[in-house]
Amino acid sequence: MPFPPRAGVGDGQGEGFEFGDQGAEPAVVVEPLPVVVQLLVGYEPGYGLAGWRHPAELEPPLHDGGSRDFRHLTGLLQQPHAALGPRGFDRPVWHCSVRAAPGDRMLSDDELAQVACEIMHRTGLAPYGQDDDAVRWVAVRHADDHIHLVAMLARQDGTRPRLWNDFYRVGEACRAAEDRLGLRRTAPRDRTAPRRPTRAESEKARRRGFREAPRVMLRRAVSTAAAGAASEQEFFTRLEEAGMLVRKRFSTRNPSEVTGYAVALPADTTRTGGPVWFGGGKLAADLTLPKLRHRWAPASTGTTERFTPAERNAIWEHAARITADAARQIRHLAGTDPAAAADAAWAAADTLHVAASALGSRVLRQAADAYDRAARAPYGRIPRPSHAGNSLRRAARLLSVAASVSGDPTYAQLVLIARLAALAEAVADLRQAQRHAAQSAAARRAAEHLHAARCTYSTQFRHRAKAQSPGERLSRDFPIPLHEALAASSREPIPASRPSHSAAPPRQRGPTR
Repeated sequence: MPFPPRAGVGDGQGEGFEFGDQGAEPAVVVEPLPVVVQLLVGYEPGYGLAGWRHPAELEPPLHDGGSRDFRHLTGLLQQPHAALGPRGFDRPVWHCSVRAAPGDRMLSDDELAQVACEIMHRTGLAPYGQDDDAVRWVAVRHADDHIHLVAMLARQDGTRPRLWNDFYRVGEACRAAEDRLGLRRTAPRDRTAPRRPTRAESEKARRRGFREAPRVMLRRAVSTAAAGAASEQEFFTRLEEAGMLVRKRFSTRNPSEVTGYAVALPADTTRTGGPVWFGGGKLAADLTLPKLRHRWAPASTGTTERFTPAERNAIWEHAARITADAARQIRHLAGTDPAAAADAAWAAADTLHVAASALGSRVLRQAADAYDRAARAPYGRIPRPSHAGNSLRRAARLLSVAASVSGDPTYAQLVLIARLAALAEAVADLRQAQRHAAQSAAARRAAEHLHAARCTYSTQFRHRAKAQSPGERLSRDFPIPLHEALAASSREPIPASRPSHSAAPPRQRGPTR
């Protein structure tokens, strides 16, 4: 990626915000920023590119030993903040690192200085033409491929700067630089990417032997529970049945009203032994309780009835038909009204998560995880409900309730996987038509996983068919297990046969020649 920035505010012990790859939402990181002095000393042997004054004026002098003396520069940087007194920020250091992609050309000092100035302008920290009034800042080139921007959050005119979605403004500045300098484009900061685990979470997961970071496992569990639930209560019940800890948040005005929730893994604890809670919004933008409630608005299809094998097979076939219909509609709308296909693209994630859970397939779980970004509308918006979207959600709920997998794939399951792959490809084309490159790439990755799963299941299906005799295939492929059918036939009267298929009396075998 040309410029995946890391932008944050720190106070020296502080935390900051880190942008992930492909425009992921910011995550909290620990920055070693005791004060501005150590921030700058840590970048030696870097050199200044830009700032609120010409770099030559800000260049720190050399000590006799060859190291630089930053006292004058840091004193200048901190003067406006000191003048604010108690009105200043408790965490006054703003830090942003900007890195070019490995495949991009090496940028000149002047080009990187332009990028730094554009970032400071778009964030509103140092707009063009306000060098004597805005914040004091410097940009340091630390290596060939990246620079660091450091600013004190105090304007020289005696006021505090306004920080509003500065990380999104940084992303806009980087995309403008990518276009201007001919670099590889990154995804917009449109909140479609899930929140990535922080470095601390990933290291903790490795220390404790977790297969994945708790944030990732919880996001998958919440997405699967939401896809299979027909109501809010069923959603919470499914989470508890999946082994998650659930904590509901109640309204302060109306104590009986649930306004939010948080989930935790029993094995993920703090130093004091308490669970580490994650709110739905900390997992993904569309997993907050108000947005989940939009999924449950259509008519409920929840049921606790037991289904026969024939009925379960019919549900898989029904889900495959609904998936094929949704893919056709999305392809049609991609060229005429892409916004109308947003709900179907969003609902496809439900079907994928439920199918992955029902089949217990690692590859399908990877497909569902990869598809998540392609499903979300930008900036956490809720798409307008559609018939195709509601049909996919109902099919997902039926699969969640009725799908019982014996361990061997059936033809109906293979058909559903193939049509889910086609649906993912249709969504990839839709996102490409909308010029959402990161979402299109996510959908194509999901389609690749689904094609791999289809090949695996097809191979298993063929091997199972070859390894069995005709009688064994009949007994296993029969909609009802053969021993159950024979037992039932001994208890129930035989229904009248159709005239066209009336059974003739058995013919006696004659002598053979």
